[in-house]
Amino acid sequence: MNVAVRIDDLDRDILNALMTDARVPYAEMAKRFNVSPATVHVRVEKMRTSQIITGTEVIVNPKLLGYDVCCFIGINLYAARDYHSALEKLNQLDEVVEAYYTTGAYNIFVKLMCHSIEELQHVLINKLQAIEEVQSTETLISLQNPINRNVKP
Repeated sequence: MNVAVRIDDLDRDILNALMTDARVPYAEMAKRFNVSPATVHVRVEKMRTSQIITGTEVIVNPKLLGYDVCCFIGINLYAARDYHSALEKLNQLDEVVEAYYTTGAYNIFVKLMCHSIEELQHVLINKLQAIEEVQSTETLISLQNPINRNVKP
């Protein structure tokens, strides 16, 4: 069970600054928040150690890389025991960019990115539905992504 880690207003300010621009210098944040750069450094390291900050990443624009189709696929497995082996096989598909183990109508819910509808069809028929643990799928094509944000610290 995960226990929420307590953070204060300075930690929140630092997190918000880093979430806006992960390259912002500690010295700049220190001036903005009226603390020393060492304080910012210590706070960031504390949040890394407690795993509030789990890394930094480069966010690419998939459209500019030719990924025109984003879809979500609900996957039903033959049996709950098939989860781990199905997940290993899904992890091998480059088109799968996110996966969730869910309750409700599906065992697994995945997000796929493809260059075209034709590529999506190929992935569905020849890759995803070819996984022996997969009983059935339902595909939802995303028309747009109007909200995309992190949680508020």
